[in-house]
Amino acid sequence: MSSSASPGPWARLRAVLPDTAPWHASRDFRLLWAQGLVTYCASALAMVALPLQIKELTDSPLAVGAMGAVELVPLVVFGLYGGALADAVDRRRVIVATEAGLGLLALLLLGNALLEEPLLWPLYVVAAGVSALAGLQRPALDSLLARIVPHEQQTAAAALNSLRWQLGSIGGPALAGLVVAYAGHAPAYGVTVAGFAVSVLMCRRLSPAPPAGGAEKPSLRSIAEGARYAWSRPVLLGTYAIDLAAMFFAFPNTIFPFLADELDAVWSLGLMYAAGSVGSLVLGLTSGWTSRVRRHGLLVAGGAAGWGLSIAAAGWFGNVWLVLLCLACAGAGDMLSGLGRSTIWNQTIPEELRGRLAGIEVLSYSVGPQLGQVRAGVAAGWTGTRTAVWTGGVACVVSVGLLCAVLPKLLRYDSATDEDALRRKARREEAARAV
Repeated sequence: MSSSASPGPWARLRAVLPDTAPWHASRDFRLLWAQGLVTYCASALAMVALPLQIKELTDSPLAVGAMGAVELVPLVVFGLYGGALADAVDRRRVIVATEAGLGLLALLLLGNALLEEPLLWPLYVVAAGVSALAGLQRPALDSLLARIVPHEQQTAAAALNSLRWQLGSIGGPALAGLVVAYAGHAPAYGVTVAGFAVSVLMCRRLSPAPPAGGAEKPSLRSIAEGARYAWSRPVLLGTYAIDLAAMFFAFPNTIFPFLADELDAVWSLGLMYAAGSVGSLVLGLTSGWTSRVRRHGLLVAGGAAGWGLSIAAAGWFGNVWLVLLCLACAGAGDMLSGLGRSTIWNQTIPEELRGRLAGIEVLSYSVGPQLGQVRAGVAAGWTGTRTAVWTGGVACVVSVGLLCAVLPKLLRYDSATDEDALRRKARREEAARAV
């Protein structure tokens, strides 16, 4: 047979299936992947139950959207501090402590739900506490990935992590919709508590992750050093700005309960929360090709524009099945953009700054959704639910185009030629030879 014969069906299938190289290369990656799946599945139930409980107690889209305002300040403050902390202490200790704290907050939600007349204010207090602990934890988690996974496998690792998140996000909301509808909020919170207990035990098995040599204690000065580095890199600025814009304008999740009511499809609420994850899952299951991409900036911009277009279409259509399809397409676009962002971050940022830049990254992909919840709630109160959704999607597409025009280096990013990427790769190889 000629050597130039086309590849067989199995070879073509393997070319699009997820690249599992990080799984085989790192025990800690496998452990974090499994732990994350448990956490995502458990916390997804609370993610659905909490806004739905506020809706039932207040019947106000503004009250539900206020969750974003309550969560914003703790996320900003503790996200930045958590980045400096991740560069200064053992990252495993940070992950274990914050995971335990999240479990205690879930226990508070359970206790409140078991009251004969649940209180409203504890829901906002817990939301703020979750935001603070997530801000502390996420930089440690994200910066750990850059250390435990080989340089050339960062896109594959990001795809596998996204796939894990989607599995939890699909199962959790879908299950939560049924659990809350037929059993109440307390059982949903109970599962969340159990999930965090299992997660803490798994996190304790991670290898120690001490800081790099010469690390300084967390301080405003160390945080400012990370911010100056990010500001000096147009490619990094582009990833942050595009994600912020996309989430601020086109993150309508908080008003899904009202969208389901308006479409006369209350039964679809859990599916609405899960639809984006379904789209991301489909892309994740066919993500093998992304390991061969070098122009990751194009993934960031193209995925964000696709997200905005899909959200605009979801607000425009009045058929619930078309809305669910659009939300699934939005999820695929969001994942594509996320793969590009994660790869650029992990391939270019120096190890000694990784935690602080991860703190800034937390703000870029977390503050946007929090502000987006407020925007969606306010806009829905003024203009109606569907109008708030589709206008936000259009604004997202426009803002992505403007940012690409202002920061053209993002679109030109090439992992094979970018100076920061090559420098980071050389330093990792040098460190590996020293060991």
